[in-house]
Amino acid sequence: MQDTAAAVLGQTNFTPFDWVIVLVYLSISLVIGLFVRKYVVDMSNYIGAGRAIGTCLGIATMTGTEMGLVTVMYSAQKGFTGGFAAFHIALVAGIVTFLVGISGFIVAKLRDTEVLTIPEYYEKRFDRKTRILGGIMLALGGILNMGLFLKVGSIFIVGVTGLSAQGWALPIVMSTLLILVLVYTTLGGMFSVVVTDYIQFVVLSMGLLVATGIAIQFIGWDHLFETVASQMGSAGFDPLTAEGNFGTEYVLWMAFTAGLVSCAIWPTAVARALAAKDSTTVRKQYMLSSVSFMVRFLVPNFLGIAAFVYISTQAPDLKALFFPGEGGQAVNNLYAMPALLGRMLPPGLLGLISAAMIAAFMSTHDSYLLAWSSVITQDIIAPLRNEAMSPAARIKCTRICIVAIGLYILYWGLAYKGRDDIWDYMAVTGAIYFTGSFAVLLGGLYWKRASSTGAFMALLSGIFAVTGLGPVQALLGWNVSGERIGLATVLLSLVIMVVGSLLFPDRAEADQPVENQNMPQLAEEL
Repeated sequence: MQDTAAAVLGQTNFTPFDWVIVLVYLSISLVIGLFVRKYVVDMSNYIGAGRAIGTCLGIATMTGTEMGLVTVMYSAQKGFTGGFAAFHIALVAGIVTFLVGISGFIVAKLRDTEVLTIPEYYEKRFDRKTRILGGIMLALGGILNMGLFLKVGSIFIVGVTGLSAQGWALPIVMSTLLILVLVYTTLGGMFSVVVTDYIQFVVLSMGLLVATGIAIQFIGWDHLFETVASQMGSAGFDPLTAEGNFGTEYVLWMAFTAGLVSCAIWPTAVARALAAKDSTTVRKQYMLSSVSFMVRFLVPNFLGIAAFVYISTQAPDLKALFFPGEGGQAVNNLYAMPALLGRMLPPGLLGLISAAMIAAFMSTHDSYLLAWSSVITQDIIAPLRNEAMSPAARIKCTRICIVAIGLYILYWGLAYKGRDDIWDYMAVTGAIYFTGSFAVLLGGLYWKRASSTGAFMALLSGIFAVTGLGPVQALLGWNVSGERIGLATVLLSLVIMVVGSLLFPDRAEADQPVENQNMPQLAEEL
């Protein structure tokens, strides 16, 4: 059975010429990483690009990061399993990002504080122990969150190139890609990230648009809707229906995670706000980025739907693998979209699209590696030291952390055996950090009575979100949906922040930093 599956998945239009295109692109990225190294002189340049990112470049680099290959893969997976109903994720992401841009909610105030990281704000508003705990929770949730990125990206590459027919291909591709990302991220820092993200934004946008147009012609517009309607029913169009894969709780969870968290709480997106020229630039950046935040889910959703229709109606050999019937074991549906592209796109164009996807893979990994490693250096190691760290020591420590995190994600990608959908896995692991962080940022920025004890307790409460993971639930004997666990953790963190602050207030309002006195209330701000 495994030999048959490998042979079927190995049927692709990928040629040696396509490999040349991919290798040339990767070489260009490495050259950029080496070239921008000379601009890195301190931590502000290394993780903040000198705070000189304007509106247009900020939009491009934010989209390049957030529309990574893992985004394309998990969004395609949602389209494959949920049909057009998966479009609700894109819709709420675009709407919420636009509202954050208009109001400047959280991100504009954070930029005004002149901090480099979110945990740095915790110390500025509360105290050092809150910063250290915030850094630990952020690093824990963030590193777990990206644990499957490398594997998912490599699945795309071996799937679209036909290397899936070789048993050794996946770990070799994972190792090779990791080395490439580590080299130019450790050398260039945020300068490397920003420059390469801009290039990748252009390449990836064009590649996905071309692939979408070809998919419509290849399968047929009417056939797409007819097949989803006949095989999924109303659940393929209505995300609120009880018979589908989503439901009301899931839609609310997406409004919070794919919407608010993705743009205003998640460090890789907030890093662009903190690197912007000023808060006015931040607002413009988010308002204009709202379209790209929606498209980054929408287009891959559509490609996943196209893969479902093609496999179920036009490719009987693939249908036997992905829909084997009762008693059979289906192939991992992450291979569905790469299988479609490998058979649908002609040689040459397939290489260009693959290069765009690999570009997306690299743009996400460089930003995530830099975000988590800088948090460990700036918000955990440096505050715990008795002596101040020099800029050179901070950069060196950050680079060491980048390599260590890279080795972890290689191990975790090979070892993790959970059956969660990739997007649901990411939402749950990320919730370890962002549920508590949301409560602390909301209280710290908009409520003058928020206390350091309340913030500390709220951050700790985020660890409850880990119970939403499949292996953890199996261990505990639970059967509670990840979205329900997530929403409950958000509410728990908010309640703990309020109750903890009221029961354990800071000793005197005068002890609070000057910039936090006389803050407007949340209602006035909105």
